[in-house]
Amino acid sequence: MTTRKNALVTGANKGIGRETARRLAALDYKVWLGARDAERGETAAHALRGEGLDVEWLALDVANDDSVAAAAKAVAARAPGLDVLVNNAGIAPGYVEALGPDGRYERPPSRESLADMKTTYDVNVFGPVRVTQAFLPLLLASPASRIVMVSSYLGSLARAAGNSQSPNVMGYGSSKTALNAVTLAFARELAPHGIMVNAAAPGYTATDLNAHKGGRTVQQAAEIIVRLAALEPGGPTGGYFDENGTLPW
Repeated sequence: MTTRKNALVTGANKGIGRETARRLAALDYKVWLGARDAERGETAAHALRGEGLDVEWLALDVANDDSVAAAAKAVAARAPGLDVLVNNAGIAPGYVEALGPDGRYERPPSRESLADMKTTYDVNVFGPVRVTQAFLPLLLASPASRIVMVSSYLGSLARAAGNSQSPNVMGYGSSKTALNAVTLAFARELAPHGIMVNAAAPGYTATDLNAHKGGRTVQQAAEIIVRLAALEPGGPTGGYFDENGTLPW
């Protein structure tokens, strides 16, 4: 008898996270749909169960130590291990408000809000660290687990230094650069255990994060995330990818 694999997707009640949860469940994973808000989380999980998918809401606020610890304890009571962790939860406070009439980002680094930056880092950088550390015993209990950090093209220093046309979003962009460093750090530690850790850049996707200004669909965005989550043994670790291949750090 084959035991169904378990996957956790954080920030999964909507957008890219929800589509990732859907895609993993369609691959026969039992998916824990991490979300802070009970009503939104359960509504999303209920809708996916209505599609015949094994999805369960998990109360999880990645910026709260107690919430993360409680979530790990809840999954440990129900599952022998965790095969996939997708650190998807992310925020960009102030981004939508800084968009001009033409949709361009208009807040330069000299006017970046430190309060917004601190909040952003707590979710986008420290959140994945909290969650990965808390769920590591479950990940180690799996014979070949995978961790995917949902990054961004804005996290690439090479792109930013190469006259990129991407917006100069200091708070959000630097948080994704830091997340890329976190990805490498965990990849180095966990490689001897057979755990693959990679960063995914889903592209500028139409979500609440950007008032749906992005040009990509959540279906397109989830492609590389799911691909990295379902890597076969011998696949890459410590990499930064979009659907076309390796990206420059």
